[in-house]
Amino acid sequence: MTQKVAVLGTGKIGEALLSGMIRGGWAPSDLLVTARRPARAAELRERYGVEPVSNPEAAKNADTLILTVKPQDMAALLDELAPHVPADRLVISGAAGIPTSFFEARLAPETPVVRVMTNTPALVDEAMSVISAGTHANNEHLTRAEEIFNGVGKTLRVPESQQDAATALSGSGPAYFYFLVEAMTDAGILLGLPRDKAHDLIVQAAIGAAVMLRDSGEHPVKLREAVTSPAGTTINAIRELENHGVRAAMLAALEAARDRSRGLASGQG
Repeated sequence: MTQKVAVLGTGKIGEALLSGMIRGGWAPSDLLVTARRPARAAELRERYGVEPVSNPEAAKNADTLILTVKPQDMAALLDELAPHVPADRLVISGAAGIPTSFFEARLAPETPVVRVMTNTPALVDEAMSVISAGTHANNEHLTRAEEIFNGVGKTLRVPESQQDAATALSGSGPAYFYFLVEAMTDAGILLGLPRDKAHDLIVQAAIGAAVMLRDSGEHPVKLREAVTSPAGTTINAIRELENHGVRAAMLAALEAARDRSRGLASGQG
């Protein structure tokens, strides 16, 4: 890799990207990082051999800037960066809910911006990263973003109008599964299993089901029907889930997440 990339605000997701890029062949000498705390910057240098710099230095010296700060901190970061970002820099945003127009209005005219919504499985190289082009970003810019985020999982291009929906499904998605596993673990304890055994049973069931969904090519309904025998245990459980409105609750929950993502874009607290 010959281009320099800077990760600004290198928290957990930023560090996962950094680690993924190095495993994917990027030289540490081509990677810059910024961190709010000097101790954190020193830790990243020690762990990865990368060079910590200030935000303005990153803007001046890197070809691609990956902004991984929290959404509420993005405006302040852009105010700091704007005087130092030439229009030929690629700016990649990992902030939930913030549209590319927010960046384009604060940076030099025609600055290419790519919006990416990734998720926490980036920490184990199983992320789903959803990528959208801003007004001035072209296929080359999208490809560059894919090269970076493919190091920590899969990528998918979507129109930016679908980013809030993708945030609801994928960005927040792991939390829904953790919530379900938590509830199923409690059920296992209620049924008389020790917590550790209930946890192991559920986690392996989840992994197996996910691999079958990914690799079989079958619709989830067909996979569920293969487990659901007439008058059996599974159909009785499914009936109770339907009686308690679990499907409707999931639809409402995802709509609420989508609406919150839209709210972040409009500046709602």
